Amino acid sequence: MSHIVVIGAGQAGSSLVAKLRKDGFEGEITLIGAEPVLPYQRPPLSKAYLLGDMELERLFLRPASFYEEQNITVKLGCRVTAIDAAAKTVTVGDEVISYDQLALTTGSDPRRLPAKIGGDLGNVFLVRDLADADAMAPEFKDGARALIIGGGYIGLEAAAVCAKRGVQVTLVEMADRILQRVAAPETSDYFRSLHGSHGADIREGVGLDHLVGTDGKVTGAVLTDGTKLEIDFAVVGVGITPATQLAEMAEVELDNGIKTDAHGRTSDPSIWAAGDCASFPYKGGRIRLESVPNAIDQAEFVAQNMMGADKEYIATPWFWSDQYDVKLQIAGLNTGYDRVVTRKGDGLTNSFWYYKGDQLLAVDAMNDPRAYMVGKRLIDGGKNADPAVVGDPEADLKPLLKA
Repeated sequence: MSHIVVIGAGQAGSSLVAKLRKDGFEGEITLIGAEPVLPYQRPPLSKAYLLGDMELERLFLRPASFYEEQNITVKLGCRVTAIDAAAKTVTVGDEVISYDQLALTTGSDPRRLPAKIGGDLGNVFLVRDLADADAMAPEFKDGARALIIGGGYIGLEAAAVCAKRGVQVTLVEMADRILQRVAAPETSDYFRSLHGSHGADIREGVGLDHLVGTDGKVTGAVLTDGTKLEIDFAVVGVGITPATQLAEMAEVELDNGIKTDAHGRTSDPSIWAAGDCASFPYKGGRIRLESVPNAIDQAEFVAQNMMGADKEYIATPWFWSDQYDVKLQIAGLNTGYDRVVTRKGDGLTNSFWYYKGDQLLAVDAMNDPRAYMVGKRLIDGGKNADPAVVGDPEADLKPLLKA
Protein backbone atom coordinates (compact mmCIF):
# COMPACT_ATOMS: atom_id res chain seq x y z
CA MET A 1 0.00 0.00 0.00
CA SER A 2 1.32 3.45 -0.93
CA HIS A 3 2.63 5.59 1.94
CA ILE A 4 2.71 9.40 1.84
CA VAL A 5 4.79 11.14 4.52
CA VAL A 6 4.30 14.87 5.16
CA ILE A 7 6.92 16.74 7.19
CA GLY A 8 5.67 19.96 8.74
CA ALA A 9 2.43 20.02 10.73
CA GLY A 10 1.32 23.56 10.06
CA GLN A 11 -1.37 25.03 7.84
CA ALA A 12 0.05 23.53 4.64
CA GLY A 13 0.71 20.09 6.11
CA SER A 14 -2.71 19.83 7.71
CA SER A 15 -4.41 21.01 4.50
CA LEU A 16 -2.45 18.53 2.40
CA VAL A 17 -3.31 15.43 4.42
CA ALA A 18 -6.95 16.45 4.71
CA LYS A 19 -7.20 16.92 0.95
CA LEU A 20 -5.61 13.53 0.30
CA ARG A 21 -8.33 11.80 2.30
CA LYS A 22 -11.11 14.01 0.94
CA ASP A 23 -10.13 13.10 -2.61
CA GLY A 24 -10.05 9.39 -1.88
CA PHE A 25 -6.45 8.48 -1.16
CA GLU A 26 -6.62 5.12 0.63
CA GLY A 27 -2.95 4.53 1.40
CA GLU A 28 -1.02 5.31 4.57
CA ILE A 29 -0.53 8.94 5.60
CA THR A 30 1.94 10.11 8.24
CA LEU A 31 2.12 13.75 9.32
CA ILE A 32 5.23 14.72 11.31
CA GLY A 33 5.43 17.92 13.33
CA ALA A 34 8.23 19.34 15.47
CA GLU A 35 5.86 21.11 17.87
CA PRO A 36 4.09 19.08 20.58
CA VAL A 37 0.62 20.35 19.61
CA LEU A 38 -1.83 19.66 16.78
CA PRO A 39 -1.66 21.87 13.66
CA TYR A 40 -2.96 25.35 14.48
CA GLN A 41 -3.53 28.81 13.02
CA ARG A 42 -0.50 31.07 13.24
CA PRO A 43 -1.91 34.53 12.34
CA PRO A 44 -3.87 34.91 15.61
CA LEU A 45 -0.66 34.43 17.61
CA SER A 46 0.28 38.07 17.03
CA LYS A 47 -3.33 39.28 17.23
CA ALA A 48 -6.34 37.73 18.98
CA TYR A 49 -4.46 35.03 20.90
CA LEU A 50 -1.95 37.46 22.40
CA LEU A 51 -4.80 39.77 23.34
CA GLY A 52 -6.52 36.92 25.14
CA ASP A 53 -9.48 37.11 22.76
CA MET A 54 -8.99 33.56 21.42
CA GLU A 55 -8.81 30.36 23.44
CA LEU A 56 -6.20 27.72 22.66
CA GLU A 57 -8.80 25.23 21.39
CA ARG A 58 -9.95 27.71 18.74
CA LEU A 59 -6.42 27.88 17.35
CA PHE A 60 -6.43 24.25 16.28
CA LEU A 61 -7.22 23.71 12.61
CA ARG A 62 -8.84 20.33 13.24
CA PRO A 63 -9.51 18.31 16.40
CA ALA A 64 -7.54 15.20 17.25
CA SER A 65 -10.60 13.13 16.36
CA PHE A 66 -10.34 14.23 12.72
CA TYR A 67 -6.93 12.63 12.26
CA GLU A 68 -8.06 9.49 14.05
CA GLU A 69 -11.23 9.17 11.98
CA GLN A 70 -9.30 9.76 8.75
CA ASN A 71 -6.67 7.19 9.72
CA ILE A 72 -3.86 9.75 9.56
CA THR A 73 -0.87 8.98 11.78
CA VAL A 74 0.26 12.20 13.48
CA LYS A 75 3.68 12.31 15.13
CA LEU A 76 3.97 15.44 17.28
CA GLY A 77 7.02 16.80 19.06
CA CYS A 78 9.16 14.89 16.59
CA ARG A 79 12.08 16.21 14.60
CA VAL A 80 13.26 14.57 11.42
CA THR A 81 16.99 14.06 11.71
CA ALA A 82 17.70 12.52 8.31
CA ILE A 83 16.19 12.02 4.87
CA ASP A 84 17.60 9.38 2.53
CA ALA A 85 16.06 10.20 -0.83
CA ALA A 86 17.68 7.22 -2.54
CA ALA A 87 16.27 4.77 -0.01
CA LYS A 88 13.06 6.83 0.38
CA THR A 89 13.25 6.97 4.16
CA VAL A 90 13.03 9.61 6.86
CA THR A 91 14.52 9.19 10.32
CA VAL A 92 12.73 10.39 13.45
CA GLY A 93 14.69 9.58 16.56
CA ASP A 94 15.37 5.84 16.43
CA GLU A 95 12.58 5.23 13.94
CA VAL A 96 13.17 4.92 10.20
CA ILE A 97 10.01 5.53 8.16
CA SER A 98 9.75 4.46 4.52
CA TYR A 99 7.75 6.53 2.06
CA ASP A 100 6.57 6.29 -1.52
CA GLN A 101 6.04 10.04 -1.78
CA LEU A 102 7.24 12.77 0.55
CA ALA A 103 5.88 16.30 0.99
CA LEU A 104 7.90 19.05 2.68
CA THR A 105 5.64 21.65 4.30
CA THR A 106 8.29 22.93 6.68
CA GLY A 107 7.29 26.61 6.58
CA SER A 108 9.77 29.27 7.56
CA ASP A 109 12.09 30.27 10.39
CA PRO A 110 12.19 33.72 12.03
CA ARG A 111 15.37 35.71 11.84
CA ARG A 112 16.92 36.05 15.29
CA LEU A 113 19.05 38.78 16.78
CA PRO A 114 22.71 37.79 17.11
CA ALA A 115 23.79 36.85 20.61
CA LYS A 116 26.57 39.45 20.46
CA ILE A 117 23.96 42.26 20.50
CA GLY A 118 21.83 40.65 23.20
CA GLY A 119 19.62 38.33 21.17
CA ASP A 120 19.99 35.52 23.71
CA LEU A 121 18.87 37.59 26.71
CA GLY A 122 15.73 36.64 28.60
CA ASN A 123 12.50 38.45 27.64
CA VAL A 124 13.62 38.86 24.02
CA PHE A 125 10.81 37.23 22.09
CA LEU A 126 10.01 36.07 18.60
CA VAL A 127 6.44 35.81 17.28
CA ARG A 128 6.51 32.59 15.32
CA ASP A 129 4.94 29.73 17.20
CA LEU A 130 2.62 28.95 20.08
CA ALA A 131 5.46 28.59 22.54
CA ASP A 132 6.67 32.10 21.63
CA ALA A 133 3.21 33.59 22.19
CA ASP A 134 2.72 31.76 25.49
CA ALA A 135 6.14 32.85 26.72
CA MET A 136 5.58 36.54 26.06
CA ALA A 137 1.90 36.79 27.04
CA PRO A 138 2.59 37.44 30.77
CA GLU A 139 4.67 40.49 29.83
CA PHE A 140 1.74 42.25 28.16
CA LYS A 141 0.52 44.18 31.18
CA ASP A 142 -0.37 47.77 31.90
CA GLY A 143 2.66 50.01 32.37
CA ALA A 144 5.26 47.60 30.99
CA ARG A 145 7.78 48.98 28.50
CA ALA A 146 8.35 47.17 25.21
CA LEU A 147 10.72 47.60 22.31
CA ILE A 148 9.49 46.23 18.98
CA ILE A 149 12.32 45.64 16.51
CA GLY A 150 11.10 45.71 12.93
CA GLY A 151 8.34 47.69 11.22
CA GLY A 152 6.80 45.00 9.06
CA TYR A 153 3.35 43.54 9.63
CA ILE A 154 4.43 41.20 12.44
CA GLY A 155 6.09 44.05 14.33
CA LEU A 156 3.15 46.38 13.82
CA GLU A 157 0.66 43.73 14.95
CA ALA A 158 2.71 43.11 18.08
CA ALA A 159 2.87 46.86 18.70
CA ALA A 160 -0.92 47.10 18.40
CA VAL A 161 -1.41 44.32 20.94
CA CYS A 162 1.03 46.02 23.30
CA ALA A 163 -0.72 49.37 23.04
CA LYS A 164 -4.16 47.81 23.54
CA ARG A 165 -2.90 46.09 26.69
CA GLY A 166 -1.53 49.33 28.15
CA VAL A 167 2.12 48.60 27.36
CA GLN A 168 4.36 51.56 26.50
CA VAL A 169 5.55 50.82 22.97
CA THR A 170 8.61 51.95 21.06
CA LEU A 171 8.99 50.46 17.58
CA VAL A 172 12.19 50.91 15.58
CA GLU A 173 12.59 50.37 11.85
CA MET A 174 16.00 50.69 10.24
CA ALA A 175 14.55 51.52 6.82
CA ASP A 176 13.29 54.99 5.97
CA ARG A 177 9.71 53.98 6.74
CA ILE A 178 7.66 51.16 8.17
CA LEU A 179 6.39 48.60 5.62
CA GLN A 180 8.92 49.89 3.10
CA ARG A 181 9.56 46.43 1.62
CA VAL A 182 5.91 45.54 1.09
CA ALA A 183 3.80 48.68 0.71
CA ALA A 184 3.59 52.15 -0.79
CA PRO A 185 4.36 55.27 1.24
CA GLU A 186 0.61 55.91 1.42
CA THR A 187 0.05 52.69 3.34
CA SER A 188 3.04 53.41 5.57
CA ASP A 189 1.63 56.86 6.34
CA TYR A 190 -1.77 55.38 7.18
CA PHE A 191 -0.39 52.89 9.71
CA ARG A 192 2.12 55.32 11.18
CA SER A 193 -0.75 57.68 11.93
CA LEU A 194 -2.90 54.85 13.28
CA HIS A 195 -0.23 53.70 15.71
CA GLY A 196 0.54 57.25 16.75
CA SER A 197 -3.12 57.81 17.62
CA HIS A 198 -2.87 54.89 20.04
CA GLY A 199 0.25 56.21 21.75
CA ALA A 200 2.85 53.98 20.07
CA ASP A 201 6.23 55.62 19.46
CA ILE A 202 7.22 54.75 15.87
CA ARG A 203 10.85 55.57 15.00
CA GLU A 204 11.96 55.17 11.40
CA GLY A 205 15.45 55.31 9.97
CA VAL A 206 16.83 54.06 13.27
CA GLY A 207 17.61 50.53 14.37
CA LEU A 208 18.86 48.58 17.32
CA ASP A 209 22.55 48.81 18.11
CA HIS A 210 22.44 46.39 21.04
CA LEU A 211 20.38 45.26 23.99
CA VAL A 212 21.47 45.63 27.60
CA GLY A 213 20.78 43.03 30.27
CA THR A 214 21.04 42.36 33.97
CA ASP A 215 21.25 38.82 35.36
CA GLY A 216 20.60 37.44 31.90
CA LYS A 217 17.40 39.43 31.33
CA VAL A 218 16.94 42.39 29.00
CA THR A 219 16.63 45.73 30.78
CA GLY A 220 17.48 48.26 28.11
CA ALA A 221 18.39 49.03 24.52
CA VAL A 222 20.81 51.33 22.72
CA LEU A 223 19.63 52.48 19.32
CA THR A 224 21.80 53.30 16.31
CA ASP A 225 21.30 57.03 16.91
CA GLY A 226 22.68 56.69 20.44
CA THR A 227 19.31 56.80 22.21
CA LYS A 228 19.11 54.66 25.35
CA LEU A 229 15.83 53.08 26.39
CA GLU A 230 14.77 51.27 29.55
CA ILE A 231 12.60 48.30 28.62
CA ASP A 232 11.01 45.27 30.22
CA PHE A 233 10.90 43.11 27.11
CA ALA A 234 11.61 43.16 23.38
CA VAL A 235 9.80 41.61 20.42
CA VAL A 236 11.82 40.79 17.32
CA GLY A 237 10.06 40.95 13.96
CA VAL A 238 12.82 41.26 11.39
CA GLY A 239 11.63 38.79 8.78
CA ILE A 240 11.69 35.08 8.08
CA THR A 241 13.62 32.66 5.91
CA PRO A 242 12.31 29.50 4.26
CA ALA A 243 12.99 26.35 6.28
CA THR A 244 15.09 24.35 3.83
CA GLN A 245 17.32 22.26 6.11
CA LEU A 246 15.45 19.03 5.38
CA ALA A 247 15.37 19.77 1.66
CA GLU A 248 19.14 20.12 1.81
CA MET A 249 19.34 16.69 3.47
CA ALA A 250 17.27 15.29 0.61
CA GLU A 251 19.57 17.05 -1.87
CA VAL A 252 16.73 18.68 -3.82
CA GLU A 253 17.29 21.97 -5.65
CA LEU A 254 16.83 25.27 -3.81
CA ASP A 255 15.97 28.70 -5.20
CA ASN A 256 14.78 31.18 -2.53
CA GLY A 257 13.25 28.17 -0.81
CA ILE A 258 12.58 24.66 -2.03
CA LYS A 259 12.40 24.86 -5.81
CA THR A 260 9.32 23.22 -7.32
CA ASP A 261 7.72 23.05 -10.73
CA ALA A 262 4.20 24.32 -11.41
CA HIS A 263 2.79 21.09 -9.99
CA GLY A 264 4.65 21.36 -6.68
CA ARG A 265 7.20 18.65 -7.46
CA THR A 266 10.85 19.19 -6.52
CA SER A 267 13.93 18.07 -8.48
CA ASP A 268 13.34 14.64 -6.91
CA PRO A 269 10.20 13.18 -8.56
CA SER A 270 9.11 11.56 -5.27
CA ILE A 271 9.41 14.75 -3.18
CA TRP A 272 6.99 17.68 -3.19
CA ALA A 273 6.81 21.01 -1.36
CA ALA A 274 4.14 23.55 -0.45
CA GLY A 275 3.66 26.63 1.70
CA ASP A 276 6.13 29.24 2.96
CA CYS A 277 9.10 26.99 2.21
CA ALA A 278 8.34 26.49 -1.51
CA SER A 279 9.24 28.66 -4.49
CA PHE A 280 7.33 28.05 -7.70
CA PRO A 281 6.85 29.45 -11.22
CA TYR A 282 4.83 32.67 -11.40
CA LYS A 283 4.29 34.97 -14.41
CA GLY A 284 7.55 34.07 -16.10
CA GLY A 285 9.64 34.12 -12.95
CA ARG A 286 9.64 32.43 -9.56
CA ILE A 287 7.98 33.44 -6.33
CA ARG A 288 7.64 32.31 -2.74
CA LEU A 289 4.50 33.46 -0.93
CA GLU A 290 4.34 33.79 2.84
CA SER A 291 0.60 33.60 3.46
CA VAL A 292 -2.06 31.31 4.86
CA PRO A 293 -4.18 31.34 1.67
CA ASN A 294 -1.20 30.22 -0.38
CA ALA A 295 -0.29 27.52 2.13
CA ILE A 296 -3.80 26.07 1.90
CA ASP A 297 -4.29 26.39 -1.85
CA GLN A 298 -0.83 25.16 -2.83
CA ALA A 299 -0.97 22.24 -0.41
CA GLU A 300 -4.31 21.13 -1.81
CA PHE A 301 -2.96 21.29 -5.37
CA VAL A 302 0.05 19.23 -4.32
CA ALA A 303 -2.23 16.65 -2.70
CA GLN A 304 -4.16 16.30 -5.94
CA ASN A 305 -0.97 16.04 -7.98
CA MET A 306 0.46 13.40 -5.65
CA MET A 307 -2.61 11.40 -6.68
CA GLY A 308 -1.93 12.01 -10.39
CA ALA A 309 -4.08 15.05 -11.18
CA ASP A 310 -1.29 16.85 -13.10
CA LYS A 311 -2.66 20.33 -12.28
CA GLU A 312 -0.62 23.52 -12.50
CA TYR A 313 -0.82 25.83 -9.51
CA ILE A 314 -1.71 29.41 -10.45
CA ALA A 315 -1.43 31.60 -7.38
CA THR A 316 -3.88 34.40 -6.63
CA PRO A 317 -2.03 36.23 -3.84
CA TRP A 318 -3.95 37.81 -0.98
CA PHE A 319 -3.04 38.69 2.59
CA TRP A 320 -4.45 40.39 5.68
CA SER A 321 -3.41 42.11 8.89
CA ASP A 322 -5.41 43.18 11.97
CA GLN A 323 -4.20 46.21 13.93
CA TYR A 324 -6.38 47.91 16.55
CA ASP A 325 -9.82 48.26 14.94
CA VAL A 326 -8.46 48.15 11.40
CA LYS A 327 -8.55 45.13 9.12
CA LEU A 328 -6.13 45.45 6.23
CA GLN A 329 -6.88 43.22 3.25
CA ILE A 330 -4.38 43.00 0.40
CA ALA A 331 -5.12 41.60 -3.04
CA GLY A 332 -2.37 40.98 -5.60
CA LEU A 333 1.32 41.85 -5.57
CA ASN A 334 2.49 45.43 -6.00
CA THR A 335 5.92 44.58 -7.45
CA GLY A 336 6.83 47.06 -10.18
CA TYR A 337 4.08 49.61 -9.51
CA ASP A 338 4.64 53.15 -10.75
CA ARG A 339 1.66 54.97 -9.27
CA VAL A 340 -0.89 54.67 -6.48
CA VAL A 341 -4.50 55.84 -6.61
CA THR A 342 -6.13 56.67 -3.28
CA ARG A 343 -9.80 55.96 -2.57
CA LYS A 344 -10.76 57.74 0.66
CA GLY A 345 -13.71 56.61 2.70
CA ASP A 346 -15.18 57.70 5.99
CA GLY A 347 -13.07 57.56 9.15
CA LEU A 348 -10.45 54.86 8.93
CA THR A 349 -11.88 53.43 5.71
CA ASN A 350 -9.38 53.79 2.90
CA SER A 351 -7.84 51.91 0.00
CA PHE A 352 -4.74 52.29 -2.15
CA TRP A 353 -4.69 50.89 -5.68
CA TYR A 354 -1.36 50.05 -7.30
CA TYR A 355 -0.87 50.43 -11.05
CA LYS A 356 1.90 49.78 -13.52
CA GLY A 357 0.92 51.95 -16.43
CA ASP A 358 -2.74 51.11 -16.94
CA GLN A 359 -2.50 47.64 -15.37
CA LEU A 360 -3.95 47.16 -11.89
CA LEU A 361 -1.50 45.15 -9.79
CA ALA A 362 -2.69 45.23 -6.20
CA VAL A 363 -5.01 46.82 -3.66
CA ASP A 364 -4.45 47.66 0.02
CA ALA A 365 -7.91 48.03 1.59
CA MET A 366 -8.32 49.24 5.16
CA ASN A 367 -11.74 48.58 6.67
CA ASP A 368 -13.08 48.49 3.10
CA PRO A 369 -14.16 44.96 2.21
CA ARG A 370 -16.02 46.15 -0.89
CA ALA A 371 -12.89 47.73 -2.38
CA TYR A 372 -10.93 44.60 -1.53
CA MET A 373 -13.51 42.28 -3.08
CA VAL A 374 -13.75 44.27 -6.31
CA GLY A 375 -9.99 44.71 -6.54
CA LYS A 376 -9.30 41.02 -5.95
CA ARG A 377 -11.79 39.91 -8.59
CA LEU A 378 -10.34 42.36 -11.11
CA ILE A 379 -6.75 41.29 -10.41
CA ASP A 380 -7.57 37.57 -10.45
CA GLY A 381 -9.35 38.07 -13.77
CA GLY A 382 -6.51 40.11 -15.29
CA LYS A 383 -8.80 43.12 -15.69
CA ASN A 384 -8.04 46.79 -15.19
CA ALA A 385 -9.84 49.51 -13.25
CA ASP A 386 -10.32 53.08 -14.46
CA PRO A 387 -8.25 55.18 -12.04
CA ALA A 388 -10.79 58.03 -12.32
CA VAL A 389 -13.52 55.75 -11.00
CA VAL A 390 -11.29 54.24 -8.33
CA GLY A 391 -10.23 57.65 -7.06
CA ASP A 392 -13.79 58.99 -6.82
CA PRO A 393 -15.17 57.98 -3.40
CA GLU A 394 -18.71 58.63 -4.66
CA ALA A 395 -18.36 56.29 -7.62
CA ASP A 396 -19.71 52.73 -7.45
CA LEU A 397 -16.94 50.18 -7.97
CA LYS A 398 -19.12 47.23 -8.96
CA PRO A 399 -19.60 48.31 -12.60
CA LEU A 400 -15.84 47.88 -13.00
CA LEU A 401 -16.40 44.13 -12.79
CA LYS A 402 -18.56 44.23 -15.91
CA ALA A 403 -16.21 46.35 -18.01
